[in-house]
Amino acid sequence: MSRPAKVAVIGLDCVPPELVFDRWRDQLPCLRRLQEEGWWGRLKSVVPPITVPAWSCMMSSRDPGELGIYGFRNRKDYSYDGLVFANSTAVKEDRLWDILSRAGKQVVLLAVPGTYPPRPLNGAMVGCFLTPGPDSDYTYPPALKAELTTRFGPYRLDVENFRSEDKQRILDDIYRMTEQHFAMARHLVTSRLWDFFMMVEMGTDRIHHAFWKYFDPAHRKYERGNPFENAVFDYYRFVDAQVAELLPLLGEDTTVFVVSDHGAQKMEGGVCINEWLQQEGYFTLAEPVSGLTPLAKAKIDWSKTRAWGEGGYYSRIFLNVRGREPQGVIPPAEVESTRDQLKRKLEAMPDEKGRPMGTVVYKPEEVYRAVRGVPPDLVVYFGNLRWRSVGSLGLGTVHTFENDTGPDDANHSEYGIFILREPGRQGRRLDDLSLFDVAPTILTRFGLTPAAGMQGKVISAN
Repeated sequence: MSRPAKVAVIGLDCVPPELVFDRWRDQLPCLRRLQEEGWWGRLKSVVPPITVPAWSCMMSSRDPGELGIYGFRNRKDYSYDGLVFANSTAVKEDRLWDILSRAGKQVVLLAVPGTYPPRPLNGAMVGCFLTPGPDSDYTYPPALKAELTTRFGPYRLDVENFRSEDKQRILDDIYRMTEQHFAMARHLVTSRLWDFFMMVEMGTDRIHHAFWKYFDPAHRKYERGNPFENAVFDYYRFVDAQVAELLPLLGEDTTVFVVSDHGAQKMEGGVCINEWLQQEGYFTLAEPVSGLTPLAKAKIDWSKTRAWGEGGYYSRIFLNVRGREPQGVIPPAEVESTRDQLKRKLEAMPDEKGRPMGTVVYKPEEVYRAVRGVPPDLVVYFGNLRWRSVGSLGLGTVHTFENDTGPDDANHSEYGIFILREPGRQGRRLDDLSLFDVAPTILTRFGLTPAAGMQGKVISAN
């Protein structure tokens, strides 16, 4: 008789294929071996390629529009200040563990983005980095929290203030967090019965944002011989060793996935989106700002404002529409022409030296199968994600090389990694892989049919 299927997913947030499959392939022996024993390739992310919503999209095989989640913070209504964090309560569609739990499979989850607050399932869940703090109730069942705290100390949810100049403290905290998470993973997979195990490590994301300029000669702020030149490489070696220590505990017959939700790349700079909108006549302040001022603290003349933008790794542009926003000014009949005009102007925006920037602008209904919740009117990738969006005001310039939320060296990129190792496979690189393909592929490993409405295909080597 064949043994019951078991599947483990090791998620490494923000890991780009250029580092794992190319630059450091020979220096990461565990990940290289997994490639040699299985299938691997670039994994196309979602629009936008950010942690929230990408992991929930991967585990539901549905796009951000279908989930109604367009970023960490989303408009809860059409007011001007109604932004809320997208935690687990925002996800209304089934994710993989919901389907497996109903099918009687035992599930263990650790730090998967979008799992706080925890929900009941057939197994155990440890919440994600969006947990407010270690005193919160972040486990299911609730008693699991005391067990983990006794063994591993207070839960290291994230790296506090990772956008700062306190680099040695940040580096130390990244290592401590990653070490604790993999220790918890080893404990959970050996102390619980499980059919499906999944963990996500956020340290790989934090190391990029805090240290990219130190190792990448192409970064405009790179300085050869700096004290953190090997910080990212050494950490990747550490993560590779942690994965190697976990693998034997998963079982030889377990199908193992190693995936990331998106990639990373050097950040060229920032575009002060509301400064630009102000220059172009779309945005008007009721009072001048004094110094660097977050958008939420600026006094805006909504009666003269047609559009505003949110900051982040990409920008969300919102129109001030009559009958939709409280003080809307754009007639509904002019919404499309206004969007088209903004799209043309944004995509034509040059960099600080007048060169083409390569900005890409999306309309949500053109990239999503459905548009739920309160979507942005435009999604903007400045420099195709080589530049971030700065929402604050007061810099008096469109282009900046300092971040309004603290030092940040990297932006996200469109492709993450995919590795699938299971008994009987041989190393083969695959093309045309999508983040949406992961959940349907895992379901078939359990003999289950992918749920109706899932976007992805079942990954095969055919």
